[in-house]
Amino acid sequence: MKTEIKWGILGTGFIARKMAEALAFVPNAKLYAIASRNLDTAQKFADEFAVVKAYGSYEELAADPEIDLVYIGTPHPFHFPNTMMCLEQGKGVLCEKPFAMNRMEVDLMVESARSKNLFLMEAFWTRFLPHFRFLETSLDSGKIGTITKIEADFGVKSTFDPDGRFFNKDLGGGALLDIGIYPCFLPYFILGQPDGIEATATIGETDVDISDDIIFHYPDGQVANLQCTFLEETPTEATILGSDGSFRLHHKWFLPTTITHTDCFGNEEHLSFPHLCNGYEYEAIEATECMLSGITESELMPHEFSQGLISLLDSIREIQGVNIN
Repeated sequence: MKTEIKWGILGTGFIARKMAEALAFVPNAKLYAIASRNLDTAQKFADEFAVVKAYGSYEELAADPEIDLVYIGTPHPFHFPNTMMCLEQGKGVLCEKPFAMNRMEVDLMVESARSKNLFLMEAFWTRFLPHFRFLETSLDSGKIGTITKIEADFGVKSTFDPDGRFFNKDLGGGALLDIGIYPCFLPYFILGQPDGIEATATIGETDVDISDDIIFHYPDGQVANLQCTFLEETPTEATILGSDGSFRLHHKWFLPTTITHTDCFGNEEHLSFPHLCNGYEYEAIEATECMLSGITESELMPHEFSQGLISLLDSIREIQGVNIN
C-alpha cells in the first residue's frame, strides 16, 4: 500500500501554477514532475516549485513509471486526448473542467478508467471548498426550507484577443465552457437536471459565445436564472432562495468566499471559511486520499455527476445553435 502519491502536472499555465502551490499543503502528496511542450518552460517551473523532473513533452511525463497521478491543466480541447493518454499509461487522472468538450468524450474517458481500474475525477474545485461543503450540509438539513429559486452569475470584462484562450475556437473558447460552467454547476448540484432550459448566446467575431443567458426550469416550479459574460464585470454572486430563508454566496462565489444566511425573519448571519492555501488543495486532498485508499471514483465528484454536467452544457449549446464538437 502506497504512503505517498507522486503527482505530475501537464501544462505550466495559470491553473497549473495554482495546483503546484496547493500541493505543498496536501498530506502524502509530492509534486514529482512537470511537463510543457517546451523543456525550458518546464524546467523554469520545476526550479520555482522544487519539482524533481521536468519534461519537454506530455508523452514523456505520462510514460514516467514513478508518477501515480496526473493533473491535467491544458486547454479544454486537449482534456480528452491528454486524459486518454495518461490512462493508457496506467496513471490516475485529475482533469480540469470542463472534463472534455462533450458527453461522448467524457463517456470514453470514464469507460477507459473503469476498464483499467484507474482513478479519474473532474477537477471541479468549488465542490470541495469549505464554504461549499457548509452550503451542502445546510441545504441537506433544510436550513432554508424548500428551495424555490437559484441565481448565479460570472462576468468578467475580457480584452479581445482572437488568439487567446477565451476567444479562440480552436482552444475551446467561449464563455459557457470557460466560466458559464460555474453558474450551471450550482443548480445542477442542488436540484439536478432541469426539465426545461431556455438559453441565448451572443456570438462574437471569432464565432464563439461571449455572453450567455440561461434559465433552468424544474418540475416542482423552481427556477434558476444564470448568466456568464466576457463583456462586463458582473457581481459574480450566487443566491439560493428557500421557503424559510436564503443563502448568499458573495463575490466570486465559486472561489473561497463568505456566505450570508438570512432566516425567514430577516435576521442575517455572516459566515467566513478559512482555507489552507488557495483553495485548490481540497480537490487535491480528495484525489490523493482516493489514490491512497485504492478508490477509483470519488464519492464527492463521481463520474455520473460529470457526465450529467457535460450533458447539460451540451443541451444548452444545442439550444443556442452552438457546435458541441
